[in-house]
Amino acid sequence: MEQKRSKVLMLTEGGMMIALSALLSYVRIYQAPNGGSVTAGSMIPIMIFAIRWGLGPGLAVGATYGMLDFILKPYFVHPLQLLFDYPLAFGSLGLAGIAYVLTKNKGKSGYGSVLLGVSLAIMGRLIFHVLSGVVFFAEYAGDQNPWIYSIVYNATYLVPELIISLIVMIIVWKPIQKFIR
Repeated sequence: MEQKRSKVLMLTEGGMMIALSALLSYVRIYQAPNGGSVTAGSMIPIMIFAIRWGLGPGLAVGATYGMLDFILKPYFVHPLQLLFDYPLAFGSLGLAGIAYVLTKNKGKSGYGSVLLGVSLAIMGRLIFHVLSGVVFFAEYAGDQNPWIYSIVYNATYLVPELIISLIVMIIVWKPIQKFIR
């Protein structure tokens, strides 16, 4: 009975974190001209979920959020680009669940594992957006190397998102730490 209750709790939390991320994605600080934006920490709820519930559930909730983001703000030029820019890129936010693994296996619950998880998650998202940019949006690079163009373009909004996420996680980690399993 307890395991069933726990799964219901996880699903409920996942839905709430997806909804919160969707709402925060509309609070934009900066909108890049060809997609992507700096938001009020819209990735944080997904990463908190991953830290709380682990890698697998975090990846699933991140990918689900990615599909919701596509439904709310649809843009795609090819089915593989849709896959790279939505479920895979946002699914990688579940990599923050590395912090769950580190805290469970080593008994640590410090800032280091959380900041590592958040950094890996956003780097994962950056990698998928860069790959999508090189394969599907290389014409925007003009005479530049498409790899460099894609890295620079995507970094213009994901590096500020990383900084915002790290600062917010430092602030909220201590109070929410007692809720991490």
